[in-house]
Amino acid sequence: MVNEFNILHPEPLLIVISGPSGVGKDTVLHMMEERGEYPFHFVVTATTRPIRKNEVDGVDYFFVSHDQFAEMIENDELFEYAIVYNDYKGNSKKQVRDALDSGKDVIMRLDIQGAATVKKEVPEAILIFLTTEDEEELVNRLKARKTETSEGLKLRIATARQELKHAKYFDYIVLNKDDALDETVDTLEAIIRAEHHRANPPKVSL
Repeated sequence: MVNEFNILHPEPLLIVISGPSGVGKDTVLHMMEERGEYPFHFVVTATTRPIRKNEVDGVDYFFVSHDQFAEMIENDELFEYAIVYNDYKGNSKKQVRDALDSGKDVIMRLDIQGAATVKKEVPEAILIFLTTEDEEELVNRLKARKTETSEGLKLRIATARQELKHAKYFDYIVLNKDDALDETVDTLEAIIRAEHHRANPPKVSL
């Protein structure tokens, strides 16, 4: 199959998908992977948080110890990293570079802080903010996950409310409505397709 994203401009894109906790970033990316229509490379993030039920090491995240993560920082292996809800998360420089060198568009799933770091380091990166229809829906999604303690849930809700305020700093805002996952993914793929049709496309350099 011809990669229509790259017919006009072969330069690979670095796409950051972010948004508040509970907005459905993981679900959206899983759907994009399942479709398999285009050769995206989905960056797998390293994290020190415990693995959750139904998660797969090396697929959802690379689950590492704090000592392993500290070693990655010491060896300057990480493109960006941050403390998120008392655990570390970060992304490998080599993974991103290798994927870009292969000619694939690279998609990173990051929190708001990580997205800001990437935009600072790579101004050509395309930042997409996922959001819900309103704050109430976001809070309900966080509660429905039932993956947090009562204190942890309060922290996530408070943080999510603050994160919603950062949407204006992104290049695109995409509404991820309940029961409309296909529509969300269609919109994301349309944005990426449009970026490949720019008259003067950005060239990502790391």
